[in-house]
Amino acid sequence: MATTDPIELHYWPTPNGWKVSIMLEETGVPYEVHYVNIGKGEQFDPEFLKIAPNNRMPAIVDPDGPGGEPISVFESGAILQYLGRKTGQFYPADERARTKVEEWLFWQMGGLGPMAGQAHHFRNYAPETIPYGIERYTNEVHRLYGVLNRQLADREYIAGDYSIADMASVGWVRPESQGQDIEEFPHLKRWLETVKARPAVKRGMELGQEHRNNLADDKDAQKVLFGQRAR
Repeated sequence: MATTDPIELHYWPTPNGWKVSIMLEETGVPYEVHYVNIGKGEQFDPEFLKIAPNNRMPAIVDPDGPGGEPISVFESGAILQYLGRKTGQFYPADERARTKVEEWLFWQMGGLGPMAGQAHHFRNYAPETIPYGIERYTNEVHRLYGVLNRQLADREYIAGDYSIADMASVGWVRPESQGQDIEEFPHLKRWLETVKARPAVKRGMELGQEHRNNLADDKDAQKVLFGQRAR
């Protein structure tokens, strides 16, 4: 389904942001990027809050939503599902196939993403070394890598055909920063190389890289990102 006016992508180059930039690149839907610098706290701007009440990017505004009226969508998994339904791509209509994709999409949302994020945090950003936190989350990521490795043993992509489940997970498999040896997981390694070689995935993951800085050296950004409380 072609979109006349571009979708607004509210985005910062992180694994969650990449999910949506990859999907937009894969589907060919026109979009324009609105950068949300999370290290400067732009996710708390009142205007952004109107479309993303959780103060997290990514979010989209589709000017050509249901009934031809604009719609905003927040949460990366919900955005992937919305774009899959809108375009008819990478999100199968068959109920059995769609359920399989959804299982692995929510596996990423509830497991791989949060656990990999915690491993990355305790290994790279915690102001003091906390062995329990490092071991706990590094081990859990190892377990999750094993789950995905088994799933990929007899199929090219996570849910069979290439889908939003692959787009959701590819940015979160970052063994070098999560204390993992990818050689332990040969099927996962093969999948990671295959998916990252797709031109649309490359474009999606390169989007906005010039705006990134080294978070490990940016203490002000760390305060914004890691000290958040209810507002």
